[in-house]
Amino acid sequence: MDLNSHLVAGLEFTTLPQQVVNGILLGAIYALIALGYTMVYGVLKLINFAHGEVFMLGAYGALFVSWALGYGPNATPHESSMLNLVLMLLGAMTLCAIVGIIIERFAYRPLRNHPRIASLITAIGLSLFLQYGGQIFILNGTPQSISEKVNPLKGEFSVALKGSDASLIAKAEQLKPAMEEAKKAFELQLPHEKSKFDLSPEGEKLQKTAQQAERDYNNALADASKGAIGIQVPKGQIILLTITIVLMAILTYLVMYTKQGRAMRAVSHDFNASALMGINVDSIITFTFVLGSSLAGAGAMMYATFQPGTKIDTFLGMAPGIKAFVAAVLGGIGNIPGAVLGGLLMGIAENLVVWAGYDNYRDAIAFVILIVVLLFRPGGLLGSAKVEKV
Repeated sequence: MDLNSHLVAGLEFTTLPQQVVNGILLGAIYALIALGYTMVYGVLKLINFAHGEVFMLGAYGALFVSWALGYGPNATPHESSMLNLVLMLLGAMTLCAIVGIIIERFAYRPLRNHPRIASLITAIGLSLFLQYGGQIFILNGTPQSISEKVNPLKGEFSVALKGSDASLIAKAEQLKPAMEEAKKAFELQLPHEKSKFDLSPEGEKLQKTAQQAERDYNNALADASKGAIGIQVPKGQIILLTITIVLMAILTYLVMYTKQGRAMRAVSHDFNASALMGINVDSIITFTFVLGSSLAGAGAMMYATFQPGTKIDTFLGMAPGIKAFVAAVLGGIGNIPGAVLGGLLMGIAENLVVWAGYDNYRDAIAFVILIVVLLFRPGGLLGSAKVEKV
């Protein structure tokens, strides 16, 4: 058997559909962040490398709102509701929108007529400032998590794509009575023993028989379930995907069918011509930052809330920010549908790496994809390579 055959033989294909679904759910978060990158680049031709830190602040916004609602570290546990999730979502989006306005007004606008390298260096500096400055001003840099109690939807939806082998299930059921009888015989013997840990020869024999019967039954059940293929999606993740789809639909409507959206597209083509046609370029650029930052806030709230155990610190946005940037490049930076496609592909690729057994390389896949895309299709999957005259 060659190496490739050996690698394929070691994969568990029954879990592949579940990993693809997990990748889509993760990719939806990357898509929301990537939309911020692609919108700002589409209008300003600027890569806002501080966008990952806007995402991080959105997670803190959701955390503080959850504390205000009574789900702090030392709070008495109580039932939550969908209203709490809505308030956390609005809080995170509002905070990120305000941060976006501040960043655009005081960091990027003064450099708008300067060489692009100045804005790029400013973006990197701002990113580092928020990461390390936050260590001092935000909870002294102590990682925190949003309480799982704030999510009112428990449990998960299960979808069976392929059932277990009926003959193997029947075989397991045939072993069940023998297991129950052996366990019952041992339980009847226990009152005649000194203790469960000091058995007579007869007690030891009955205990071993019961244990062996239970092992045979459990092994038969495991064999029966090996061929089964199913998908399990936590109810909170369904909310995540639903909110993501709704937000993307609203964004598409705003950009394509509203006056502000038409103005954004005009500004993206030509600043000066748009200004001559009566468009307030400054307000449109600010509006773009508000939209992109708000989407990052929504993604941060859902990422921190529906991924149990997520530790929120000032470096939370670094990895998702880089992966979302790669997603934007993959789909075609400046292209809104491309950002969504790139985010989904990035999430799926990351989960497939884990499924293949290379957990340690899940973060490296983003850079591999970036290199491949830049080599073979610099404009992205849905974008086009443009030659600029300088």
